[in-house]
Amino acid sequence: MVGQVGAGALREILVVLALGLAGLLLALLAAFTPWYAPTTTPPRPQIVEMHAPAEPPPGQTSHAAIG
Repeated sequence: MVGQVGAGALREILVVLALGLAGLLLALLAAFTPWYAPTTTPPRPQIVEMHAPAEPPPGQTSHAAIG
């Protein structure tokens, strides 16, 4: 079963290994390089309004905590 390996078979194995290595390199580049340009300026503060919910009228209970 053991035969001689010709130059064509060796070349084919080297091509497969080279393509696999190139694919691995591209996958590593895609995974570890930033996909967007980093900002050079610090983020500006944003104004956010917060409102508390209105109190229920007297005599009416809130059902928000049931469950």
